[in-house]
Amino acid sequence: MADVRTILVRCSGRDRPGISTGLLGVLADGGADLYDMEQVVVRERLTLDLLVGLGDSDDVLKELLFHGWEHGLQLDFEVVEDVSSRAAEPRSVVTVIGQPLEPAGLQAVTGAIAAGGGNIDRIHRLSRYPVASFEFVVVGGDVDMMRSALVAASREHAIDVAIQRQTLERRAKRLVVLDVDSTLIQNEVIELMAARAGCEREVAAITRSAMAGELDFEASLRARVRRLAGTPATVLDDVRQELRLTAGARTFVRTLKRLGYTVAIVSGGFSAITDGLASELGIDHAVANELEIVDGVITGELLGDVIDRPGKATVLRRIAAAEGVPLEQTVAVGDGANDLDMLATAGLGIAFNAKEVVREQADTAVSVPYLDAILFLLGIHRDEVEAADADDPGFVPDGLLPVPGVPPL
Repeated sequence: MADVRTILVRCSGRDRPGISTGLLGVLADGGADLYDMEQVVVRERLTLDLLVGLGDSDDVLKELLFHGWEHGLQLDFEVVEDVSSRAAEPRSVVTVIGQPLEPAGLQAVTGAIAAGGGNIDRIHRLSRYPVASFEFVVVGGDVDMMRSALVAASREHAIDVAIQRQTLERRAKRLVVLDVDSTLIQNEVIELMAARAGCEREVAAITRSAMAGELDFEASLRARVRRLAGTPATVLDDVRQELRLTAGARTFVRTLKRLGYTVAIVSGGFSAITDGLASELGIDHAVANELEIVDGVITGELLGDVIDRPGKATVLRRIAAAEGVPLEQTVAVGDGANDLDMLATAGLGIAFNAKEVVREQADTAVSVPYLDAILFLLGIHRDEVEAADADDPGFVPDGLLPVPGVPPL
């Protein structure tokens, strides 16, 4: 039996229908074996790689060259060694997000991967504007070493970088739990209430200390709520009118729901606010603290258990159990120290525009001001989101919108 050579056939040229059909037809007529195939198109320029097995004869290669000449295609051939052993090596996914992403930043990322012994197998662009993002599929390497080097690259170039094992669990995320204040919305609800109660400055100071982890959350929350004692409950109606969703919040929730995710919000704030947000956005679960209101007046006390730092993690576990979702398939997003237990409990914990103490302990961090940029960490492409929105007659623009001077995809 004749020896089989493994040949990498690389075809390049202007993209048009029928290129792969023609090349595969030549291979079929020549009795070649096809081991692998991959194609990418950039600005209507195609690169198609075919890994094939051939005998001693060069007839198939000659037919491929003639076919390429007839159809205006450039073909190159390379004899390659057997690389099937790489298929068994562990793979990781490195996601890079920046506004913008400069060559120096991407150089630092790829250098960090190489420093950890990883080899980049594939690169995919996830978005172009207003944030740019890429996904690198990495073969082998020491994940901890790569993560350490990637963190350094992230800080030096002011970009967001995440590394995750490419496993079924990553692709099978099914539950996302979000913090509310300064995550789903831009506001801090208790500060809006305090502004109407005449104690904004002192409440804001306590909030900052609590979110930075300098104060016990439950004690700080009760201290702030007591300062609201005597305030008419109608202040909640005024606050609802002032709420501002974080850019991309609608797009983020809408896209997750289209993909079949369960979406929940858990807040150290108040159910009188979060219940309305959940209803407006179609969120499945909303859990928050309960203000005591007597005769239309806020008493300054809370009812029931306080949703604090450990309480948020407990809520995540409870919702995951109720939905039948393993914790490995959950995502948690938050910005404050009281989110840390929740972020640690989830399969993927994301610090969103977070305090430094949270960024340091979360699995990864996103610092661009668009909540829907988190979709890229889940491997979701921007053009997929846009295509779904284009087919939705009720679509409301939100989040990752085009910027002046940047052409659409």
